Amino acid sequence: MKGLLGRKVGMTQVFDENGQSIPVTVLEVGPCLVTGIRQKEKEGYVAVQLAFGEKKEKSATKAHLGFFKKLGLPAKKWLREIRTDVTGLKVGDELRADNFEEGNFVDVAGFSIGKGFQGVVKRHHFAGGPKSHGSMFGRAPGSIGASSFPSRVVKGMRAAGHMGAERNTTQNLKVIKVDAENHLMAVRGAVPGVEDSLVIVREALKKNKTYPWKVTEKPAEKNAAVNEAPAEGEKKS
Repeated sequence: MKGLLGRKVGMTQVFDENGQSIPVTVLEVGPCLVTGIRQKEKEGYVAVQLAFGEKKEKSATKAHLGFFKKLGLPAKKWLREIRTDVTGLKVGDELRADNFEEGNFVDVAGFSIGKGFQGVVKRHHFAGGPKSHGSMFGRAPGSIGASSFPSRVVKGMRAAGHMGAERNTTQNLKVIKVDAENHLMAVRGAVPGVEDSLVIVREALKKNKTYPWKVTEKPAEKNAAVNEAPAEGEKKS
């Protein structure tokens, strides 16, 4: 099941052939560089390690730069592993948004917007108590524990606390448009996270449709092919 790294650009709307407005989220998907292949025989699982996003050398650690230098690849901002079929992939390959097509369904994972410390009304949608004059209940959580037995707060009790900033996945989002040249993709609906945050776009798990990888030929390979080609009038030995 294919997956690529991307960045949430923001939300907008498009119009279908009937003039109906469709809310979409624009994602910058790829280009992703393959920086590692995990095999069942060696690592015990099958996955591909992808790198995505521009990274300034002055803001990167020596370990981060050294990792990419060893591979002979430009430094990228994010590194993530995706459990997927690795057939036809090798280190250095470039994967782009054209691995998804209009009409496909995808699952998009990201970290939700952080809300900080919140009470039970906002965090768990409690109704709260009466708001009338003299009431001191309001937005309070109410009773949370038992009396003599079990004399403690039961685990899992919904209470005030940290809200948001959790990994969430929105499933079965339809791909409305793909602009492979600019590495952009529009999916119907909202996805987790703030603008410019990292997202992982995978083929929809519940749709059970898998397509082969589309690998973009690297510039170095193109130049090598041109250099090996014989000039006009020259016979190939």
